Amino acid sequence: MNRKYQLVTDASADLIREFVQEQEIYVIPMNYTLDSKDMVCLGNESTETLKWYYEGERQGMMTGTSQVTPQVYLDFFRKFAEKGESLLYLSLSGGLSGTYDSSQLAANELMEEFPDVEICCVDSRSTTGGIQLLMECAAKNREDGMSIKENAAWLEENRLRICHWFMVEDLMFLKRGGRISGAAAVVGTALNIRPILRIENDGTLVNFMKKRGNKAALNQLVELYDNASEKTEGERICIVHADNEEAADYLEQEVKRINPSCVTNRVMLSPVIGCHTGPGMAAIVHFGKRI
Repeated sequence: MNRKYQLVTDASADLIREFVQEQEIYVIPMNYTLDSKDMVCLGNESTETLKWYYEGERQGMMTGTSQVTPQVYLDFFRKFAEKGESLLYLSLSGGLSGTYDSSQLAANELMEEFPDVEICCVDSRSTTGGIQLLMECAAKNREDGMSIKENAAWLEENRLRICHWFMVEDLMFLKRGGRISGAAAVVGTALNIRPILRIENDGTLVNFMKKRGNKAALNQLVELYDNASEKTEGERICIVHADNEEAADYLEQEVKRINPSCVTNRVMLSPVIGCHTGPGMAAIVHFGKRI
């Protein structure tokens, strides 16, 4: 019989609150700042809190994030290890953050201290809705009897099937993150350019296309989904947005037109990732073939 183990992720996953409660998922908090105020993202922020955050970004307030340290992972994982409970941790992409490396350091230390406990850390090579889709599979795999090592191997084998298609409205946030130059941001803003981004196989976020205006950019996301999606019966799709309900409405309408049987989850992006994309971001995340 497979031993029961816990499932853990971090606040960047943007998991649906009901799913977290039903499946007993544990979420590691992550820190961010808004206008020099230190805040903690628990992964279950209210719509009001998220709207307040993005309104702050629109008003020009400075934002930032800090990496989860190995000590935070040690303290969090230890609570389970001391009870003899194993755990499977699905991290934010190692191409976007050092959280995976920090978690692995903590896991190795604790497994030496508690040799009967297994702590499997998996780099999701994803973020936000991508982690959500993988965690849904991890929960089902556990329910179906997969061992912790089998489940971790399945996640590693299937993580590159997650497709992330992003549209960013405010180029200044990409400039701040070093993804485009200051001149490109100024010119792009004047020309109403909307960058299209994706997550590469190494887990990094790249700007690989651009469109002029929101409608053209959103249609490009839909086309990318249409070309890459497996379009299975009951396909799970995440529609993610940074306080942009109008864009989310349109994307949800279009993916349901293409695959009427699909099941969509709509989530507002947490400050952990929203710090780097800015307000107005919209995304389609699904299983498929990355290009």
